[in-house]
Amino acid sequence: MRRADLHTHSVYSDGHYTPDEICKRAKFAGVEVLSITDHDTMNGLDEKRAAAQKYGLAYVDGWEISAYENDEKIHVLGYGCQRGSAYEAFMRERVEAALARAKERVKKLNALDIPVTVEEVLAMQADQSAPLHTMHVARAVAAHLGISEGEAYMQYLGRGKVAESTIGRPTPYQAIDCIHASGGVAVLAHPGRIYMREEDQELLVRALKEYGLDGIECHYSTHTPKQTEYYLSLADKYGLFITGGSDTHWEGGSRSIGSPLFFLSDELFARLQTKK
Repeated sequence: MRRADLHTHSVYSDGHYTPDEICKRAKFAGVEVLSITDHDTMNGLDEKRAAAQKYGLAYVDGWEISAYENDEKIHVLGYGCQRGSAYEAFMRERVEAALARAKERVKKLNALDIPVTVEEVLAMQADQSAPLHTMHVARAVAAHLGISEGEAYMQYLGRGKVAESTIGRPTPYQAIDCIHASGGVAVLAHPGRIYMREEDQELLVRALKEYGLDGIECHYSTHTPKQTEYYLSLADKYGLFITGGSDTHWEGGSRSIGSPLFFLSDELFARLQTKK
């Protein structure tokens, strides 16, 4: 059993740290197995693997697909995927849809006399071959208004806000399809952030399991002990393996690399590895 954090984000999507900085912080925190699961992209794999090796960490290739069902955020983590034709086709769709969402958001913000431009949003991306993310829009808005990106998101871009956009979001079923077609395993991310009643969450987990879901992220930075216990019970009931991660984009508040404590077995580590 090794201490693991299987859910972090770097500058390749909407995180604030380079892969090297994430791995350095993970090593300092006592993490032994790491995955950098950037939103909707596996870009930077060689850099991520090299940084993990530099700091003596075992590494799991990963990414997180920003999936939605009826406007509800139901993200799916993919581990052990390969960048084949299924992944590349899916990525082209994600890049096009993300740009369309950004343009719609900018139009809505301009109607509020916030003079943000698409070019300013694009400038917030460290990797412009990856899909744009909502937080890139938030950073551009924050620069105009002199507020934090979190405040910009909460005031203008989040669910039900005036500049929300849901253009081209994949479903969790499409996410599972892509992950499996890419040779990986699919894990339901942060179920405690799916805003449904417990009975509806269970129906969702059952449906996803019947479709092919492999695991569930029971140990998560903002899950309460009661939530963790509940998701562990669902994992046991539906035969899903268990993962854990911090979802760190930058360290602060309830999120820090290596928190909460999660220990990964050698058997599960092997299952999560990319098949060469």
